Amino acid sequence: MGEYKLLSSVKKFRFKDHSLGMAFLILVVIATILGWPNFLKIRNLTNILRQISYTGIIGLGMTLVIISGGIDLSVGSMTAFVGGIAIYFLNLFGPESVWGIVLTFLFALVLGSLCGALNGIMVARFKMAPFIVTLGTMSIFRSLIQYISNAGTILSENMDYGKLGSSVFLGLPIPVWCFLIVGILLHIVLNHTSFGRYLCATGSNEQVAKYSAINITIVKWLPYIITGFTVGMTAVMWSSRLNCINPSDGAGYEMDAIAAVVIGGTLMSGGKGSIIGTMMGAVMLGIINNMLVMGGISAFLQQAVKGFVIIVAVLLQYNNGNK
Repeated sequence: MGEYKLLSSVKKFRFKDHSLGMAFLILVVIATILGWPNFLKIRNLTNILRQISYTGIIGLGMTLVIISGGIDLSVGSMTAFVGGIAIYFLNLFGPESVWGIVLTFLFALVLGSLCGALNGIMVARFKMAPFIVTLGTMSIFRSLIQYISNAGTILSENMDYGKLGSSVFLGLPIPVWCFLIVGILLHIVLNHTSFGRYLCATGSNEQVAKYSAINITIVKWLPYIITGFTVGMTAVMWSSRLNCINPSDGAGYEMDAIAAVVIGGTLMSGGKGSIIGTMMGAVMLGIINNMLVMGGISAFLQQAVKGFVIIVAVLLQYNNGNK
């Protein structure tokens, strides 16, 4: 009887349904072999998680945006803008204010959410193309922070601020904990709330969702606000790690975030996606980068590899969708 159940389970197993998990395991095995013994060292694994946490947090919000049928190209520039303004805000409280750090963290979350709301209102209320809207705000946010800072590094006067992004709790850096907590919360929102169902319905077929009495404007607006919130969190984590921010920081964050989302199985056409998949996709990107670094591959080729991975992931989605 037991053998029959095992055989039945094997027959029902569909590789396509578990392709992400299998790809993750294969990548880990390859990285372990090529990077032995350094890859499996705790310090190296922790560094991978720390490095992917910044864009990974943004990728979690981006997942909701893409599921809704949109996209956000402004997240990298928004990170620099929010991080820079947040440090200016922090410096108002003096060099030793603990409350200043707390209020700055909250300020960055609110400012990021407002920036995301700006993108969202143009997409959801005024029916503008997400690509065009966020391409425009990408330039606006970058130009504003360059102008405000006079294209120079923005330094924090509070030395304790640097401890926020560089501290370790229970063996993991604080940014990694933020990545995990936000991932769990958004997983619950996407899979166990009415909003999550409305989001998938809207991304799948907006007209049908509208006829089903779903408030399309709100459903398409909220993902941009949530993404702005995640940008604000990343801005604090990144700027506090360095205790400063440069107007050029955040460049390429949008590509890393989108890559994590696509690798994680979220359809670029909208309607279907996974927060857990995005988290795995972010970790896979981190492993690939780590392999390239350990292999002595030029850093300039890392973006090329990410671009290739995005193309392959979208191609696989297209092929699976036509079967």
